[in-house]
Amino acid sequence: MKRVGLPCSLLLILACAFGFSMHLIAQAQTTLPIMPLPSHDVQGQGQFSIDGNFGIALQGYTEPRLQRAQQRFLVTLSRETGIPLWREAQFNRPSFVVQTAGPSDPVQRLGEDESYRLEISASGVKLTAANPLGVLHGLQTFLQLVRTTPQGFSVPVVTIDDQPRFPWRGLMIDVGRHFMPIPVIERNLNAMEAVKLNVFHWHLSDDQGFRAESEKFPLLQEKGSDGLYYTQAQIREVIEYARDRGIRVVPEFDMPCHTTSWFVGYPDLASGKGPYHIARRFGVLNAAMDPTRESTYTFLNTFIGEMTVLFPDQYFHIGGDECNGKEWNANPHIQAFMRAHGLRDNAALQAYFTGRVQKLVAAHHKIMEGWDEVLQPNTPKDVVIQSWRGQTALAVAVRQGNRGILSTGYYIDLNQPAAEHYLVDPLGGDAAASLTPQQKARVLGGEATMWSEYVTPENIDSRIWPRTAAIAERYWSPEQVRDVPSMYRRMAIVSQKLENYGLNNDYFTDRMLQRMTGESDPVPLKVLAAVVQPPLGYERESLAKYNTFTPLNRLADAVPPESETARKFNDLARQIAFGKATPEQFQQAKQWLILWRDNDAKLQPLLVKSDLTADLAPVSHILAQVATVGLQALDDLENNRVVSADKRQQNLASLKIAEKPQAVVVDMVVPSVELLVEATKTQ
Repeated sequence: MKRVGLPCSLLLILACAFGFSMHLIAQAQTTLPIMPLPSHDVQGQGQFSIDGNFGIALQGYTEPRLQRAQQRFLVTLSRETGIPLWREAQFNRPSFVVQTAGPSDPVQRLGEDESYRLEISASGVKLTAANPLGVLHGLQTFLQLVRTTPQGFSVPVVTIDDQPRFPWRGLMIDVGRHFMPIPVIERNLNAMEAVKLNVFHWHLSDDQGFRAESEKFPLLQEKGSDGLYYTQAQIREVIEYARDRGIRVVPEFDMPCHTTSWFVGYPDLASGKGPYHIARRFGVLNAAMDPTRESTYTFLNTFIGEMTVLFPDQYFHIGGDECNGKEWNANPHIQAFMRAHGLRDNAALQAYFTGRVQKLVAAHHKIMEGWDEVLQPNTPKDVVIQSWRGQTALAVAVRQGNRGILSTGYYIDLNQPAAEHYLVDPLGGDAAASLTPQQKARVLGGEATMWSEYVTPENIDSRIWPRTAAIAERYWSPEQVRDVPSMYRRMAIVSQKLENYGLNNDYFTDRMLQRMTGESDPVPLKVLAAVVQPPLGYERESLAKYNTFTPLNRLADAVPPESETARKFNDLARQIAFGKATPEQFQQAKQWLILWRDNDAKLQPLLVKSDLTADLAPVSHILAQVATVGLQALDDLENNRVVSADKRQQNLASLKIAEKPQAVVVDMVVPSVELLVEATKTQ
């Protein structure tokens, strides 16, 4: 797992959001309620109605993939409207015409034309595109435009000319640490199609598991996976499933480190003495391939040859990150090899290994991709660098002549708010500002990364969505699209629509809370759950002990990464603290604070009934205390009352203590109450 820092705090991001001009906020009111926003749109008057007479037809070039896309579109539209269009619409007179000029490449290629034009009038719809990729995107835009009106279901009259800003718009899912069954992968591919992401980066091996079937080296999955792996037939199905949705599949087999699971079946690959077992704990482990043996490269040549046939994409990811070198340092043979070959340190040894592997990948007619550590002064220019170290590291790569993608700022496993991800740009920062146009063109885009230490098939959807929709907009939409309040409004709409694609990001919390309590409707626990979040960054691993067998079934696992209720309360608190609040906003804030203050008495009897909730008692009690402080500050502000400086300092000190995680969750009401207390007048 790549370690990255958190760029800024939630409060800073919210301050940035409120810093937008009134012009931008007013402009956001008329923004199309979709994500990502198109590159250009002209809105008209009126609407196109959707009813049982809706019909669709494919014209021009056609192929089975387009026919399947049409059927998928109709199924989703039927779920959205409740009208059984999935059957009738193909026989009705076509009011929606799809015009495709020609085919896309047999194997989807980086940089293919993905543009489309969508013309919606009151009487009909026309979607035109150069190839099926544009059609797929245009259909998703139409689906997002569907709304409920007094007259029924409709889409607004609008003409959209759209194309992506970046050609590489990815989502990485780590299935090494926690295995994700095929249905999980497929429903996330559905969601990727909905927001126009086009690269599924499949992280298939790590210390905790080797997840792809190898027919050449069957002990990889037989001994290194706990029986949890994808057969080659399943992998082919996923690749075809993704291609149907305009998504490339790039596999990653991490090497030379993060390779413990390889060595369980093939210990001769390792630098250490063993014996090796599947890793159960997380972090940067010592296991590393032996870069000095020719047998290592013979093995990898055969393995890479097998996998490059299985995965048709042009790119092949070899990982290359986080080698601590401890096994290399302890191996006399490796140390002698380094001296004999003038390799001064472990970085040089890894560069030697990477160079050898790159030649193997190229010999199998693929382009190698790797994390930052892969980049060396002599790295071939066609190697793509995925940067987890930041925009400065990415700039170094593109200045050197390599192409790169950014993942720093898009680590969705770190539970950062959507606003933080949204304001990170692959071409942002001081480093990118100094790049030439030619160098900027080598920045291909970015990837959101879902590392899986703390996710299961049950809650992974909530960790990826809907925040990744905001990241998808950063990759697709024009650079100047940066209105955070507009993003949140539209993201809430998209989050609801994702249910039509099989996602469970919006309702999984209630199901987990029911299981935790044994209650069918644990309302007091829902009140608490609505205002807490898992810890930011890597703090969670210091708060409790976790391994691959640890059940992820507590409140930290049940709540979303970002509390929508707490964010909305922060908006209110900021308006109040800045002296801009209306009486209605004061009243709304008061109602919330009273709810949280009084909830503790209702929740405490429920918490003691289950071991899964017993440790939440102090969390609930602290929320009540924080709300009490907030109510007093609100009353002081509303009545323009002067308070004692000592009292205010005492309240702030208690809030500082309340900020700390309890039971591996963070009370997100605290920062807002701090704003209220700080805004009170003192003597």
